[in-house]
Amino acid sequence: MKRPFSCSLGGCVSALILIGIAPAHAQSTASRPVTLKVTAADVEAASAATRVHRHARTTIEVGTATGEGKEALSAAQKQAAANATAPSSAPGSDVRVRYPGDLHYFGGPTVQTAQFHDIYVNPSAACPAPACWGNPEQFLHDLGRSDFIHVTDQYTFLSSNNRYTLGTTYMTSYPSPAPNPAYTDNDMLAIAHAAAVTSGQSGYGHIYHIYLTPGTDECFDNTFSVCYSPDNANTWFFCAYHGSADTDLGHLVYTVEPYQNVMGCNDPPNTPNGQLVDSTNDVLSHELFETISDPDGTGWWNSTPSVIGVEGEEIGDECVFTTAPPQSPPPVYGDPSIFRIGRHVYAVQLEYSNAHHGCAGAPLEE
Repeated sequence: MKRPFSCSLGGCVSALILIGIAPAHAQSTASRPVTLKVTAADVEAASAATRVHRHARTTIEVGTATGEGKEALSAAQKQAAANATAPSSAPGSDVRVRYPGDLHYFGGPTVQTAQFHDIYVNPSAACPAPACWGNPEQFLHDLGRSDFIHVTDQYTFLSSNNRYTLGTTYMTSYPSPAPNPAYTDNDMLAIAHAAAVTSGQSGYGHIYHIYLTPGTDECFDNTFSVCYSPDNANTWFFCAYHGSADTDLGHLVYTVEPYQNVMGCNDPPNTPNGQLVDSTNDVLSHELFETISDPDGTGWWNSTPSVIGVEGEEIGDECVFTTAPPQSPPPVYGDPSIFRIGRHVYAVQLEYSNAHHGCAGAPLEE
């Protein structure tokens, strides 16, 4: 029987690089992006939309940002907790044993099947798509055909193969947010809305991943207080986030993926595919797994108040590990696991599995 790769909540077991597996850049599935125009109607629709859930993957070294991003629970999670009489745990779990890392289910939707749509914002000759971000399409293609994606089966209550596939890829030239200091979530939702208008595809079955160029800041709202802002530690709180909103087109599910190869978000040097590729994919996988298991804050998340600070955390949050090389002052990097995903080897974080009661890179096999 093949043993799944996993690690406990308290620490991660080092993975072996599988011999004979090609690095991720060995084969490309990058498609020619469809040019996307974001109109004033898209911006207006985003402004009129109702935000359902927004959950950030924080930086390794959080600055002094305050506001929504600093709350232990999002508004959607607070409402889900208030409505729940007793959130459920893993099916068949022994309630006499406490696993403080386990996620709880609040009865809301999960993403059982979906197409992934990459949207590259403001690519250029100096930052071409997709090379400026590595090759996220290749990673998403491999992830959708891997054992790794099946860690989510226990949360979606579905286990069939090939449920997550690549959809249409887009690129857009979105006007600079000047005089504002950064883009906001309203800009991101307008971009996702434009893609949904073009494709005619919305709902939980379509996840829009929005990639921002190096040097581009993005904030939750126009207070510009909770942001991706490597240039401003006072507002820098997150590396990326996933969100959902009710719009005139129906429900939209999206992730925001600022440039990840910056200190505070990136992986260490000398990963199998280099810092750019593996840093992008590490954070992308975090947001994708959380979108699948908890798109609206009413799915699976940890509601256990405890001294280890896991309350409000989703499937990816509990498995973010860090490492620092022995130098003074040491830079701090993400500490991914190196393992095969589909046909290639990547360095990405594991995801929390109730079945393992720890972080895992494959489902538990009976």
